[in-house]
Amino acid sequence: MAGEPVNVNEFEELARQVLPKISYDFFSGGAEDQHTLKQNIEAFRRITIRPRILVDVSKIDMSTIILGHKTSAPIIVAPTSSHQLAHPEGEVATARGAAACNVIMGVAFTSTCTMEEVASSCKAVRFIQTFAFKREITANMVQRAERNGFRAIILTADTPRLGRKEADIKNKMIAPPFKNFEGLISTVAVSDKGSNVEAYAAETLDPSFCWKDIAWLKSITKLPILIKGVLTGEDATKAIEAGVAGIIVSNHGARQLDYTPATISALEEVVHAVQVKVPVLFDGGIRRGTDIFKALALGAKAVLIGRPVIYGLAAKGETGVKQVIEMLKNELEQTMALAGCRTVDDITRSHVNTETERMECRM
Repeated sequence: MAGEPVNVNEFEELARQVLPKISYDFFSGGAEDQHTLKQNIEAFRRITIRPRILVDVSKIDMSTIILGHKTSAPIIVAPTSSHQLAHPEGEVATARGAAACNVIMGVAFTSTCTMEEVASSCKAVRFIQTFAFKREITANMVQRAERNGFRAIILTADTPRLGRKEADIKNKMIAPPFKNFEGLISTVAVSDKGSNVEAYAAETLDPSFCWKDIAWLKSITKLPILIKGVLTGEDATKAIEAGVAGIIVSNHGARQLDYTPATISALEEVVHAVQVKVPVLFDGGIRRGTDIFKALALGAKAVLIGRPVIYGLAAKGETGVKQVIEMLKNELEQTMALAGCRTVDDITRSHVNTETERMECRM
């Protein structure tokens, strides 16, 4: 590709060019038919923006507060696995890039750098992500997270077992050693067929983990808990009853159950169920500042950015991470100005029309 990238999609093309096919497929792919993977992006295109004119937008303030932490924009780096497959410096480079942009970073427990390495790399607000692991693994993670200054726990709750990613199976994907598991399990999981990622999952995940177990997790930590993977009003209500500090609307980047709704299509149902009792965050399909604007208008407090950050990391390391985040911030600022919104709190439901609303208007 000639010239510098001017949008996030061009960073994906750069990443595709520099990464081995097996690594690119691991980061970019989704479950089974990849229907939800496509819809996560396509669904944004069915939402239109209703701008306001003649508003004083000489100063735009994108800052917001998430769980008491002020951030430069309503953007969080999503917790994603295996950053060293994208760049030798891995999550340390990602953390520095996020810190330079003054945004919160989610660090996956399945990272290729330890949480201690990430914590010592720079000063920033970070959340640690965990799955429904077996209890001894979870307890170890919580203790280390608290010791290393992490500010919240993201419980990814949509993974009692791994989704079926056919590209990884065909490629016989070999996951790198997950350093956070050293001393807890063997970090050289072996499988004689297909991806070895399933071997890790079988040894670490607890498929019996359910709503009542959140009480146990709360009992072993003082950190606030965000639950990730909520797509329905019913589960949002259960999450509130369980006492979580926040909800992340997510279909796991379409890597788990195919034919779930695009997350932007599920967002409002969750927001209505929560009724502002806790912040609702959004994850899935963000590629433009206009996408961020639409998610905020539909009730999200902030959005998580996953694959685009990985693509920036693969293309240019820490610099690429910064460029991707700043691109999205700049696009959001532009969208807010052109839509007549001076602050993120000015972005309201009346600023967007969904496909359903447009169809109703025609009837």
